[in-house]
Amino acid sequence: MTNTIGIDVGGTSLRASVVDEHGRILDRERVPTPHAVYSLEDALTSVAERLAKRNKVEAVGLAVAAFLDADRSTVRFAPHLPWRNAHVRERMEERLGMPVVVEHDCNSAAWAEYNYGASVGGNYVVTFAIGTGIGGALIYNNELFRGAYGTAPEFGHLQVVPNGRPCSCGKLGCLERYCSGTALVDTALELMVSHPDIPTVLGKDVTPESELTGRRVMEAAREHDRIAEMALDEFGYWLGIGLATVADVFDPDLIVVGGGVGSAGDQFLSHAREVYASHVTGAGYRPLATIKQAELGDDAGQVGAADLARRFLLEQSGN
Repeated sequence: MTNTIGIDVGGTSLRASVVDEHGRILDRERVPTPHAVYSLEDALTSVAERLAKRNKVEAVGLAVAAFLDADRSTVRFAPHLPWRNAHVRERMEERLGMPVVVEHDCNSAAWAEYNYGASVGGNYVVTFAIGTGIGGALIYNNELFRGAYGTAPEFGHLQVVPNGRPCSCGKLGCLERYCSGTALVDTALELMVSHPDIPTVLGKDVTPESELTGRRVMEAAREHDRIAEMALDEFGYWLGIGLATVADVFDPDLIVVGGGVGSAGDQFLSHAREVYASHVTGAGYRPLATIKQAELGDDAGQVGAADLARRFLLEQSGN
């Protein structure tokens, strides 16, 4: 049995786990994320060494929200981490004395779901990870699809509204500006302005001392606040449009929706399915993908990274 370590390298915390060959977490650690390069690498080294001291492990996988190069050795850019064109794999292997695999965090989570969660049994699987923005992953015939230069897929930056809301990527009208945690807040605020006659509890959250959050909008929708319900309705609509657009290109048999916002899929997935089914090209005359909610939650990135590290070991040994 080969145990490996998976570390989800987030902007706020490093979540690390020892994972066995069945995807089970045997041990775990969590520490704050430092925001200087050497401090970050020191923290990664320390947390991995502590886990390795308590468990026999043979490789480490890092799940990182970043642009990676094609062979996943260099982190080109990570918006919430200090790495810039950093040779992370080489440096961490030198520190830890064992193989290190670096992977995009959404790819890692999608891989975990594919092997141990919601997408087990899928052949052509699309994953949407909805949080502050939208992450995406594609798995075809038991392989992650990364594109020619390692950056595919960026579902969140499909332009769905010409000259729409500005996006941090520099474009206008990207999908994640209409279907994400931050987008849900923007939609609710716009609806409060355009429908001042509709009473809402959300106005209490918009003060100089506090900010409205996507989580609060979802809570209000559960309490049948009309503005919040309208905002979630728009959210589900745009998710359905995004799913239909991606399905037109890749024709998946399974779509998995996860991420921090995606974990509340019971509030919007039904509507998204309806929109997807009516907007996909050939609607009514083609099989539709099954759309499911992710199952592994916050552990998915760690489990997937650990499993990819194990897979690397097997490939190196010729098995």
